Amino acid sequence: MSSAPERLRILKLIEDGQVSAEEGAQLIDALGGPRERARPAVARTLRVRVTNLATHRQTINVTIPVSLVEVGLKLGARLAPRLAKTNPDELMQAIETGATGRIFELQDLDEGERIEIFVE
Repeated sequence: MSSAPERLRILKLIEDGQVSAEEGAQLIDALGGPRERARPAVARTLRVRVTNLATHRQTINVTIPVSLVEVGLKLGARLAPRLAKTNPDELMQAIETGATGRIFELQDLDEGERIEIFVE
């Protein structure tokens, strides 16, 4: 396990020009141990909102944890055939890459509804 004094000594060598920054990075890597603290995970949610196009009123406004999205997409594809045209992999990719805001919108003129999916 490396100690802070060893890391400081390597940084001092870099500062004095005795080793290059690349060599210093290799030395620090060789020491092992944690380089940085992991950030705490931020709980993210997925909001599904369905709006009636005629009245502009929300008929559905549901929030679910992102951890349940994959199951929800599979279930939603079975329950709402019009969403079957949507590629769930694209939605999952947007979520996994950290996208926020609206990631999906569909206007179903036959049903008179707009479906929106947001990551918050």
